[in-house]
Amino acid sequence: MINNGLDMNVLKDIVEIEVYATNDLTWETFFGESFDEVKKEFPGLAYGTAEEIIKISDYNKMAKLYGIKEYTLNQDEYIVLCDFDMQTELRNRVLAKENYPLTIAGKEYKSKYNKCQEGYIMMSTSHTNTGIILVPDNCPLTEEMKEMYLLSANYNAETDEGKQEIEKIFLGSESSSDFVKKLNDNGIELDGLTKISLREASIGIATIVVFIAIYLGIIFLIASSAILALKQLTEASDNKQRYTILRKIGCDEKMINKALFRQIGIFFGMPLVLAIIHSVFGIQFSITLMSGLASTDDLLPSVIATVIIIGMIYGSYFAATYFGGKNIIKEE
Repeated sequence: MINNGLDMNVLKDIVEIEVYATNDLTWETFFGESFDEVKKEFPGLAYGTAEEIIKISDYNKMAKLYGIKEYTLNQDEYIVLCDFDMQTELRNRVLAKENYPLTIAGKEYKSKYNKCQEGYIMMSTSHTNTGIILVPDNCPLTEEMKEMYLLSANYNAETDEGKQEIEKIFLGSESSSDFVKKLNDNGIELDGLTKISLREASIGIATIVVFIAIYLGIIFLIASSAILALKQLTEASDNKQRYTILRKIGCDEKMINKALFRQIGIFFGMPLVLAIIHSVFGIQFSITLMSGLASTDDLLPSVIATVIIIGMIYGSYFAATYFGGKNIIKEE
């Protein structure tokens, strides 16, 4: 089968659905009586944005292809799908009301759930779904409400090389892809994502961020730890005679080592306490900044791993400084 210069045999498991939208149902309409409160709290949101509406059977076809949860609806119900944290919180405020009513295409429906559900229709490397409303198949949506056609499919290839060749058909430039050239000639704009392109983009961004963060972080950590260690070892060397006097007046090695441990502990501990306080606010800001890329649960393993690595490096310098100081002040 040929379609706009594309041999459809390069695809398999094809699912095509229709996405609807109407200016009668916008974010402002959805929030209803809570709109003034929400707008006061978040004045910068585009409240005139029309809600995306999809029939339940169409969504379930897409969900089956993606391997995610499918849903069912009664004739008078609707479901809101959302995974963008801030939008989910705002929508849940109104959905918490029992059977929150919503007028869609001139007919009133009630919410099946009192909070947003997980789901999406387009793949992404992050949580970017700000809201999809699922309605029963008999919802009186019209042709004028159709916003776009969405096609999802798998590449009809078994090898990575074969998939890369098909990838070039869709993501190539006009000069390298006859399909893209044909669409442009017909005035059709192709806007799409592929699993391969998403994975490559994700790996590229993650590699750059991780490299810069780890490199700079470890360099500064080692430098500061080395300075602290050098300072304490120098102090121990300068005070060697004082420790000798302590032994002469009756202090045993256990007391002297305990005093040395506390001194080094305070010296290493004060910058660490300041860093922890700074990190608490820094992590909160980072989570807010990255709310569209990952949830708090997604970031938690990375935070824990970072704390462990920093603790190991910082602790190693502390231990080396303590045992080095003991060797310097020990009685000859």
